[in-house]
Amino acid sequence: MDLREELDFFPSSANSVQRGLQSAAQTKAGAWVFQRTLYRIDRPLHRWSKGRYTIPWVVTGLPIIMLTSIGAKSGLARTMPVAGIPLEGEHGGDVAVLGTNYAQPKSPAWVFNLTAHPECTVAWRDRSASAVAIPIVEPEDREVLWGKATQIYSGFAAYRERINHREVKMFRLSAHQ
Repeated sequence: MDLREELDFFPSSANSVQRGLQSAAQTKAGAWVFQRTLYRIDRPLHRWSKGRYTIPWVVTGLPIIMLTSIGAKSGLARTMPVAGIPLEGEHGGDVAVLGTNYAQPKSPAWVFNLTAHPECTVAWRDRSASAVAIPIVEPEDREVLWGKATQIYSGFAAYRERINHREVKMFRLSAHQ
């Protein structure tokens, strides 16, 4: 079974109100605020709702997964809410994640964690599955992913323009066999 089937990860598109709220989230100020506040609220809400809700999913329609990785330095499990991008075609059963960190200057910690320890756990709503993170490095694969990500959240295009000082790390999460 592939990862998307295990998680039943077939998110619906954002509605018009949610797309409007995405516009606020993609601004420099909105990204700064969300980067510093959302994950602190999301994890407890996700736990309290038994995996059914995250704030970005409810408010903006973004398909937020809970990504648990092993800390590169600490060796401890770390869980972060991350936008999951459903893949199609050759890797149609996988989910991709982009280390944009809301277009902040540094890569998110989970990027370093997945680089050091590719085994991870992915949760969507009330389901979870083991996965392995595979770096996406080929330029043509990265371009396709940027396009797919922008279809799900237009803010990824704004983030890409603002992140001109570092390479955004991308991973394909595949079911761990």
